[in-house]
Amino acid sequence: MAWALKLPLTDEVIESGLVQDFDASLSGIGQELGAGAYSMSDVLALPIFKQEESNLPPDSENKILPFQYVLCAATSPAIKLHDETLTYLNQGQSYEIRMLDNRKLGELPEITGKMVKSIIRVVFHDRRLQYTEHQQLEGWRWNRPGDRILDLDIPMSVGMVDPRANPTQLNTVEFLWDPSKRTSVFIQVHCISTEFTMRKHGGEKGVPFRIQIDTFKENDGEEYTEHQHSASCQVKVFKPKGADRKQKTDREKMEKRAPQEKEKYQPSYETTILTECSPWPEVTYVNNSPSPGFNSTHNSFPVAEGNGSPGHQPEPVVQVADNLLPAATPQDAQQWLHRNRFSPFCRLFTNFSGADLLKLTREDVIQICGPADGIRLFNALKGRVVRPRLTVYVCQESQQAREQQQKHENGDTASSTFFVYHAIYLEDLTAVELTEKIAQLFNISPRQISQIFKQGPTGIHVLVSDEMIQNFQDEVCFVLDTMKAETNDGYHIILK
Repeated sequence: MAWALKLPLTDEVIESGLVQDFDASLSGIGQELGAGAYSMSDVLALPIFKQEESNLPPDSENKILPFQYVLCAATSPAIKLHDETLTYLNQGQSYEIRMLDNRKLGELPEITGKMVKSIIRVVFHDRRLQYTEHQQLEGWRWNRPGDRILDLDIPMSVGMVDPRANPTQLNTVEFLWDPSKRTSVFIQVHCISTEFTMRKHGGEKGVPFRIQIDTFKENDGEEYTEHQHSASCQVKVFKPKGADRKQKTDREKMEKRAPQEKEKYQPSYETTILTECSPWPEVTYVNNSPSPGFNSTHNSFPVAEGNGSPGHQPEPVVQVADNLLPAATPQDAQQWLHRNRFSPFCRLFTNFSGADLLKLTREDVIQICGPADGIRLFNALKGRVVRPRLTVYVCQESQQAREQQQKHENGDTASSTFFVYHAIYLEDLTAVELTEKIAQLFNISPRQISQIFKQGPTGIHVLVSDEMIQNFQDEVCFVLDTMKAETNDGYHIILK
């Protein structure tokens, strides 16, 4: 009986001890947060933000990142705890990216009061698509002529200086910004995830992309090539309003899950924090950079020097003639089909060599691929080239002067002089297209050409417009001369 009376007392003692232990374990919580300033780096140390740690150096966990980028779009609630966040975007919609200075007082003083350059890219998340990125982007270019994958919404952006988008790099934009000032950049992604999915029966799952930002500071040569920070996040792009529907669907699915199941998933955050990652391969910046790197001093216009300096790397040129050869292996034939926008039929022609494809008749190809794609494939196999709307022949005036001087020094007084002309083929018949073709011919950036003039009567210089080009005679010949621009470091081209 005495034992029974003491049982409640024993329970009270045990319960009291547990409460004291629990209170002791809670003591001190919140004191450190209240004692000092709030540190964003503590939040970034959480597991959900360590999505690229395998690509980072071992000491990256304790390193304070110099910059931070925040994409103002909500993350999906249907992502498991230890997986990387996924953000849904609408095609063509402007999304803000806040460029934040995360440096401590006195850290990196060499960039204080100076500009840095950031390059934003939309790249593939899947490794298999990364290996064929060039072919994928070229295929997209052919299907969407004149469109870009990534654009800057310049009117909405704040603090952005000298924005640039190169015509040959559809998925890249770059700009300068001052870390000490408020900077918000608005981007638009125009491709959708399902455009890079093999078509089967409809309803295919779209591929994920990565938005990556690489930031550079000036080196001793005042070129923005010294890497400072890189970060990225995973996104999927849907047709307009499709991202909102997908976000709503994910949220409704999570609400139907049991409470213990919900604990396995991340909450949806209002913004997406880009996490540190490895920088984009440097070879891209060196060889295919859309500009000389925001140099304060520019190279002289290389038209007068022939085909440019030997060390200059030309921008990528779309291959015009890509005829399939009979000796092509089945692997080569697959690559050719992919390059020429016949990816949906690659599986049908898996074991076909170049000779096998070239033996197909027009009726065979139409029966296999359908009327529209069949005619297109047959014309591509036969290498039929569409005649350009306008052909222009150009020659450098400096080359003519050198050859005439050489003949004069050699005592050759013959009237016939041999000059080398280059052919320029125009399709759009615009001044912009002519500028790009001249720049491409001489391996320079189109930005180095300020204006193009045509020498008129009495030696006057007439600005070349779209209407003037449309009235050029086919196979017209011009001699190119250059003149230094007064307002910038570029050059004027004069057609004589």
